[in-house]
Amino acid sequence: MSRTPKSRARRCDPTGLMRTSSPVLVGRGDQLGALRAAVPSQPAVIMIEGEAGVGKSRLVRELLDADLGPIAVLMGHCQPVGEPFPYGAVLEALRDCTERLARNHSRLSPVAGVLAGPLPELASYLPEPPPPTGDPRAERHRFFRALRELLGILGPVLLVVEDLHWADDGSRQLLRFLMGDPPPTLSIVVTYRREDVPGGVPLGSAYRPPTGITSALLELEPLDVAEVRALTSAILDGEPVSAEFAAKLHERTAGIPFVVEETLRALRNPAGAVHADGATARRLLDNVDVPVLLRDAIAERLAALPSSAVRLVQAAAVLGAPAGLELLGSVARINESPAALTHALTGHVLHEVGPRRYGFRHALAQQAVYDTLSGPDRTELHQRAVEVLDQVDPKPLVQLAEHSERAGSTSAWLRYGEAAADRAVEIGDASTATALLNKLLADPAVPAADVDRLAIKLGQIAHQGLDQLDPAETLERLLSDRRLSTAARGEVRHYRGVLLIRQAGGIEEARSELERAVADLTERPDLAARGEAVLGLSYLGMTPMSEVRPWLDRISAARVSAVDLEQKMALYANEVGSKMHLGDPSVLPGWSFPPATTSGELRQLARAHCNLADALTTTGHFGLCAELLRDGLRYAAECGAPFTASTANATRARLDWLTGDWDGLAERAETLLDEYRDLFPLASELCLILGSLATARGEWAEATSYLTETGAFAPEESITPVAIAGCAALARTMLAQDEITRACVDVDRGLAIVRAKGVWVWATELGPVAVSTFLAAGRETDAETLIEEIAAGVEGRDAPMAFAALAWCRGLLAEARGQDALELYRQAADRYSALPAPYLAALVAEREAACLVPSDQEKAAEILSALVDTFDGLGATRDAARCRHQLRSIGGGKPSRRGRRGYGDALSPREQEVARLLVAGHTNRKIADVLFLSPRTVEQHAARVLRKLGVSSRAELQAEDLA
Repeated sequence: MSRTPKSRARRCDPTGLMRTSSPVLVGRGDQLGALRAAVPSQPAVIMIEGEAGVGKSRLVRELLDADLGPIAVLMGHCQPVGEPFPYGAVLEALRDCTERLARNHSRLSPVAGVLAGPLPELASYLPEPPPPTGDPRAERHRFFRALRELLGILGPVLLVVEDLHWADDGSRQLLRFLMGDPPPTLSIVVTYRREDVPGGVPLGSAYRPPTGITSALLELEPLDVAEVRALTSAILDGEPVSAEFAAKLHERTAGIPFVVEETLRALRNPAGAVHADGATARRLLDNVDVPVLLRDAIAERLAALPSSAVRLVQAAAVLGAPAGLELLGSVARINESPAALTHALTGHVLHEVGPRRYGFRHALAQQAVYDTLSGPDRTELHQRAVEVLDQVDPKPLVQLAEHSERAGSTSAWLRYGEAAADRAVEIGDASTATALLNKLLADPAVPAADVDRLAIKLGQIAHQGLDQLDPAETLERLLSDRRLSTAARGEVRHYRGVLLIRQAGGIEEARSELERAVADLTERPDLAARGEAVLGLSYLGMTPMSEVRPWLDRISAARVSAVDLEQKMALYANEVGSKMHLGDPSVLPGWSFPPATTSGELRQLARAHCNLADALTTTGHFGLCAELLRDGLRYAAECGAPFTASTANATRARLDWLTGDWDGLAERAETLLDEYRDLFPLASELCLILGSLATARGEWAEATSYLTETGAFAPEESITPVAIAGCAALARTMLAQDEITRACVDVDRGLAIVRAKGVWVWATELGPVAVSTFLAAGRETDAETLIEEIAAGVEGRDAPMAFAALAWCRGLLAEARGQDALELYRQAADRYSALPAPYLAALVAEREAACLVPSDQEKAAEILSALVDTFDGLGATRDAARCRHQLRSIGGGKPSRRGRRGYGDALSPREQEVARLLVAGHTNRKIADVLFLSPRTVEQHAARVLRKLGVSSRAELQAEDLA
């Protein structure tokens, strides 16, 4: 299973308890910045608005945790229940100001004496109370003036009043008075939920800040998916979170931070759950209990509604999707639907989530209401939902299937569920189809007569989509289910084998399952041939070619004898890819794809294009590869083949790496890795790309973390060319750090794979780094033997990249022996350039420059200077720094990228490189090694980075600071 590497180790709580809130504020940087800027600019009024749980109090706490200088903080809270306490929140805040009042009380006028009764704690510092006026309005105005005067002499002061929506009328009037004309040394911050404010007006009447004061209205919105992901990771001390889990968590919680935190608390193993793929994330989060505080809040709101509104809300909970008034009323069977809906909306249980469509704020609120229903009530409402929805045109089949299942109607559940799956396939939604069929097949009440049909349909659909794990588990379970007929077992085994290939650690089991399936499918020779076509794939695991070739021969014979065009194209798609991976010279002169006339033929045409394109990245026909990918992706989109499209997307990323299209490649590959995390063949290739990019930047820990996920350490369960390239990249990473022994281990491991498979075309990336490593280790004979093996292995093969690598290997050996290597290096560089593979061509040109230094320093300097530009343009900062260092060592020089100029408070290119390595946790000495600088120079760069980014230590530096 691939993963996203962590830049920092996770801190473990020795108690085993999970933290319940994020240690850092997420998604509120702009609001916090505005708050911190406004508060010191007195007088100031800041109103913070947002729904329950959105993070108003957390934002205030972040403000108060900062250094506010001489400003004193007075804090008051409005309470939802209890005895009436006029002006309670403000009076509560003032009870802590005794020390400041003691220093300044002589400045108070006699009117302040009215405060002695409400604030007995301060009475000894207050004037004598003035006589009563007998006029309540005058008394209130005098009281307000006194409080304003008191706050004025205490300054500078920050008055914070939380939960203004619960304030009494007197407190709202008082705050409006203070905010209408605040003392010069007062800042006021109030928080509130607009939906709970009586009349929707926080201060009881319209308020407009007066001129001449600082004012701000901060409206806090729920977090988006990326912010939910960041919040979850922060709560779990930096644990990486899958995109699928974050998306599902956002869907369940509507991005409300409090609900996110409570949901994570309710999970049994949140640190493990956050790595889950889409289906697993959905299963985990759908089954999590509603957090207690949320359940109690929903119950309190329901209790305040009339019975008709409660029934309408229950109908909405059963429907589970936003609905119109007519539908809600029909399911609830109530007559006074408009009035009931109005109560549900004003009670903030239901919300208008779209034009005239009503539902819950988030899925957990819906679940909390659903959980209040008794079993018979739920069944009745679900059955009523089936009756009502069956009259809708077009029928919402997925909803009908779900309600039928929950109503206990097996026949309707089967009828609607299968129809919904069929419709999903028609519109290209394989994920929904597989989810429905998985659920149907998990139901023991489904008759045996239907199981064969559903199981085969699941296999057919799942191998075209991206959801692999659940269908494979379902098919495995069915093989021991007595309801599955003997005749259907071969087909079920076949589809399970195909799905297993795409899972981490599934290749050997997949081959075994497919071999059994081929033996079982005597009545289905067409499907048996497709199983043989998978067994004939040359690049799966460590099965030697002596065992693979007989299957390849059988594919060729079956293709020639096939009558059905779709079958012929299906076999050809596997055959052409497998043979081209071997560098078979007969493939490209003879390849041709007949036109497709059906969706099935188009699907196989897409596969053939994408399979051949993938093989061409291994052998080195990059121009043709790009053309095939373009057409293959178009065909896959037209016929609805998401898995085929996914393979093309991964191949496109690999091609971008090879051809030097690195701009944004890391971000693209990360995005794809998040999406295809559970498709091992794709995830391993994407990890190879990300690890190779990190090596070029000199980020060794990140590179190693990715490269260990390429299958390099488990070749028997790998995509073999990717595993070999992973060994090569690991060795290059070790060699760059002068870890010769470890580089030898990686090289020897990779060569063992090549020799076991007997395919030397796959050594194109391993060969040069292996020869370099052997020569560095004093193993010249091993280097010479390896070159001979590569030369013999690629002879007669159609593999341009292999011949470029062979020339590079020979140049390295000639250079080590003191022989003329220039012509060999130029030959290798020319061959790489022709592919084109600019990064590899540049690495070879660097060796050419090294050979020229003794005899022609001017030419060597010219080459190195050009290479600095090439590597900088690619983003290979480590390689660019190495060439600059070599250039300086021979008396040349080249300024850093984009020349020298003043950057002000922006980071210079060199400072960006240093900052990136600081974020990765490197020490100054390690950064100096990566960038070929002195530790003192790095220290100076690091100091400027921290100053410009406004952080006090490298521990505070985050990747987001560099955006």
